[in-house]
Formats: sequence, C-alpha cells, structure tokens
Amino acid sequence: MSGLDLTGLLVFAGTLAVAAASPGPGIAAIVARVLGRGTQGAAAFTAGLAIGDVVWLTFAVTGLAVLAQTFHGVFLVVKYAGAAYLLYLAWKLWSAPAEAREIEADRRREHPVKLFFAGLAVTLGNPKVIVFYLALVPNIVDLARLDAVGYVELVVVTLSILAAVFSAYIVLAARARRLFTSAQAVRLVNRATGTVMAGAAVAVASR
Repeated sequence: MSGLDLTGLLVFAGTLAVAAASPGPGIAAIVARVLGRGTQGAAAFTAGLAIGDVVWLTFAVTGLAVLAQTFHGVFLVVKYAGAAYLLYLAWKLWSAPAEAREIEADRRREHPVKLFFAGLAVTLGNPKVIVFYLALVPNIVDLARLDAVGYVELVVVTLSILAAVFSAYIVLAARARRLFTSAQAVRLVNRATGTVMAGAAVAVASR
C-alpha cells in the first residue's frame, strides 16, 4: 500500500473545504431548497452533488479532462439539464402558497433517485467545481504519481468534506426556516429563495 502522504491529503482537504463552503450554484441550490421545502429530500439531492464531485475528480486523476472536452456536447446537455432543474425549483418556490405557520406544510414527496440525478446534473454543470478539479487539483496533488490507494483516499476525503459542509448548510438553513412563521414572511422567503435558485441556474448555464 502506498497512497498520498498526510501533508498532501491535508492540503487537498483544506483547499476543498474552502472551495466547497464558498457560495456557488450548488450551495445556493441546497440553501434555497431547504428554506423553501425543508430538509425532506436534502440527503438524496446533496448525495448527487457529492458524487458529481467524485466524477470530476476521477476525470482529473485519470487524465480524462481531454476526453471531457471531446464529449463537450454531452456535458453541455448535462449542464443545461441542471440549469433547467434549478429554474424549475425556482418557479416552484416562487409560486408556492404562503400560509401562516405552515412553512413546513409542503410534504409532497419527490423521488430520491430523481433528486439524486438532479444534484448530479447541477454539479456536472457547475463551473466552480469544474475549475477546481480540472485546473486546481493538478497543482495540489501530483497526479502523475497517484496510485489506486491514493485515489481512494482522495475520494474518501472528498465525500467526507462535502458531507460536513453540506450538512452544515442544511442545518443552518433549516434553523433559519423556523424563523418565518407569518404568511408574509413565508411568501418573502419563498420568493427570495426562488430568486437565488434562478440566479444559480443562470450561473450554471452561462459559463
């Protein structure tokens, strides 16, 4: 067994934590979704976001960045699919009914698989994630000397960091959600988060 040295893993983990926690389309989607609909489905959606990171990490590690460029049209479709889903969520949030003390009233279930692939599409089309893995990671990790054990270590660190960051945003958004109890406040948060979600869709589609 070989793998990465501890220093290399710590540098990667620290850089990823900063990048993941900084505002972007993925974080905006998580916060807006939780504010508008609660925590239901958040696990499936964020799992899709995280696996999308692993996909881009794998492209970087295996030198498939060139292949990604070759299939540029496929990634364009994925990118616009992710943007379209964010716009759909934005419309749902904007048009959601507002009732006093019913901010958690919308209990219509969404299929976890659908939410997973929606999150995956958002990450695969997220310019911030693409730049991090295809441009920054090669300067942080010596990919030419990375073996299978090192790759597994990077995947574990990636999923662990993202789980911590996404969970923190979900908890904070869920707590903030409880502050809105009047119909006017509910309408305000729905429309504000819908606007944020639409902005995230534009950010994904325009890069």
